[in-house]
Amino acid sequence: MGAFFVCLCGNQTLCAQRQTPKPNLTVLLNNYMRLVPLRDLGDRNIAYIGHLTIPAFATVGNMLERYAPIRHFMVPEDVGMYHDLDEQLKYYNTLILGLAASDLGNKRLLQFIATQAVSKQLILTVFGTGAKLQALDFVQYPILWNPELSETAARNTAMSVFGGIACTARLPQSFSARYATGGGFTTEQIRLEYTNAAALGIDALRLEAAIDTIAQEAIRERATPGAVVLVAKGGKVIFEKAYGHHTYTNSIPTKVSDLFDLASLTKITATTPTIMRLVERGIINLDSTMGHYLLQAQPTNKNHTKLRDVMLHEAGFIPFIPFYRELKPDDLSTDSSAVYSVKVADGCYIRTGYYQNVMWPTMLYSKLNTPGTYVYSDISMYVMKEVAEHQTGIPIQDYIQLEFYRPLGMQTAGYLPRLRFPKGRIVPTEDDKTFRKTLLQGYVHDQGAAMAGGIAGHAGMFATANDLAIYGQLLLNRGEYGGDRYFKGETVDLFTSRQSATSRRGLGFDRWDPDTTKHYPSKWASDATFGHTGYTGTCIWIDPKEQLTYIFLSNRVHPAVSTKLSTLNIRGRIQDAVYEAIYSAK
Repeated sequence: MGAFFVCLCGNQTLCAQRQTPKPNLTVLLNNYMRLVPLRDLGDRNIAYIGHLTIPAFATVGNMLERYAPIRHFMVPEDVGMYHDLDEQLKYYNTLILGLAASDLGNKRLLQFIATQAVSKQLILTVFGTGAKLQALDFVQYPILWNPELSETAARNTAMSVFGGIACTARLPQSFSARYATGGGFTTEQIRLEYTNAAALGIDALRLEAAIDTIAQEAIRERATPGAVVLVAKGGKVIFEKAYGHHTYTNSIPTKVSDLFDLASLTKITATTPTIMRLVERGIINLDSTMGHYLLQAQPTNKNHTKLRDVMLHEAGFIPFIPFYRELKPDDLSTDSSAVYSVKVADGCYIRTGYYQNVMWPTMLYSKLNTPGTYVYSDISMYVMKEVAEHQTGIPIQDYIQLEFYRPLGMQTAGYLPRLRFPKGRIVPTEDDKTFRKTLLQGYVHDQGAAMAGGIAGHAGMFATANDLAIYGQLLLNRGEYGGDRYFKGETVDLFTSRQSATSRRGLGFDRWDPDTTKHYPSKWASDATFGHTGYTGTCIWIDPKEQLTYIFLSNRVHPAVSTKLSTLNIRGRIQDAVYEAIYSAK
C-alpha cells in the first residue's frame, strides 16, 4: 500500500507523521499585481520549469499538480536548449520556475526568463542564500524566496503559489536596495493545505493505525481489493493513504492518484451543483413542474411533478428500471458503426439513439405513485439532468467542467475518463458476465448510465480523492474556494440542510440520520453532516460543525458485487476512527 501525508517525493516515512509541520519560511516579493496566489485556473495553461532531477525541485512540481494541471520542463543545461524550450512553452500563458540561488548568476537563463515575462505571467521560486536576489532587482514578476532547499521548503513554496498556505514571512536582512530587511507581501490561505494530523494536535500515528486496521480488514475479508482514504479538517488535508491493489491479483498497487468510479456520488458532484447554480440564477424554480421545463413530460403522468419532489426522492418514481434486461440481441454490437455508435465498454456498442428512443420515454411513461413518500430512485437524477441541459443548452459533462471543475482545479473529475487518462490509472470495477461481458475499467459500472453513453445524472463520474476534497472544501466554505465564489452561502445551506418532513434528505444530498440507533453515517457525525454514498463502494461526508471532509473510495464490486463492505461497516468505522482521533486531541 502507498501512503501520503506530507511528502510527495516518495519518501513516505513515519518521522514526517510524528513531526509538527514547520512554519512557512517562504517570502513573497514583488506581488504588486497580486498574481500570487494564482487564480482564474480555468483560463490558465501552466508550465513548471525546474531542476527535475533534484528531489526538492521535483517535489515543487508534484505539489503544484495538487492544484492545477501542470506540464513539467527541465531547466536548460546548455545554451543550445533554450530555443527548444522557448518553442515548447509557446502555448503556455503562466510559467512557474524553480531555481537555486546559484542559478541567478546565469545571465543566459535570466535573459531567457526576461523574454518569457514579456508575454506570459511568470512566478519565480528561488531556494538558497538571499545574497543572490540582487540579480533580480529590476524584475516586476513575483518571487517566492525560501532560504532552504529542502522537501519542506519545496512543499511550502509550491503551496504558497496557489494559496494552499499563507505567506507571512519577511526578509531577515537586506540583500539589496529593493529587497530590504522586513520586505515581503502577505497572502491568505484560499485553497487546501497538505500537511499532517500533527498540525492540528492530532496523534497522526494513532489515526493511521486505526484506519490501517479497518482498511486491511476490508481487504483481508475481500470486501474490496483496494481503497483510498482522505481526511481534511479546517482546510487542511491531514490524511491520505492508498490501500491494497486494483484487483485481487495484487499486480497493481492502489495509488492516491488513481481514479475511481464514483457511482451515485455523481448525484451530488455533477447534477446537484448544476441545479444549485441554475436555481441561484433564477433559471430553474424548484416549485415548478417537469412539464414546465420538458415538453416531452407534458403528455405523461409526470407533467405536474414538482422538481423539489424530484430532488427529495418524493416524486413517486419507481426505484429502478433494469433497462439492460430488456435488450434484444440486435441492440448490441462488438463493433462500432453509424448504427452502433454508443460505446458502453471495450468491445461493446449499443444502438445509436437507444437512450433517446427507448430509455427516456420509458422513464417518462413509467408508473407514478402518490408523491410525498420517500423512495430513493435513480430516475430523479435522469430527470434533473434533462431539465438542466434543456435550460442551459450545454451537455452536463461540458457544463460542469466549464463552470466548476476547471476553475476549481479539479483535474480528474468528470465523465468518460478513458478519453482523458491512461487506462491503468483507472481502478477497474466489475467483471461483467451478463451485459457487457468484459472487465469494466474506465466505463461506468451502472448499466443504465452506460446505456446512456456513460453520461447520466445519477452515475458516470470518475475522480480522485483529491478532487473530491476540493469539492468538499468548496461546500464547507459555503460556496467559496480559491478566492472565487461559486455559490451564495444561502444556496449551499438550502441544498445541504434537511428539506423533507418525511426523510433525512436535503436537496440532492443525503444527510445524517436522526435515528441515532442507525449511527449513520457515523456514530460521532454531527446533525449537520451531509454527503452521499456510491454503489461501487464510495462515500463523501462533510461535517460543517467539525469543518471535516471524509472520503472513502473503493471498488467493492470487483470482481463481482459483494455486500461485505456494508455488512462489515468499513466506511462508517473508518469515519468513527477519524472522529475519535479528533476528539482525543481536544
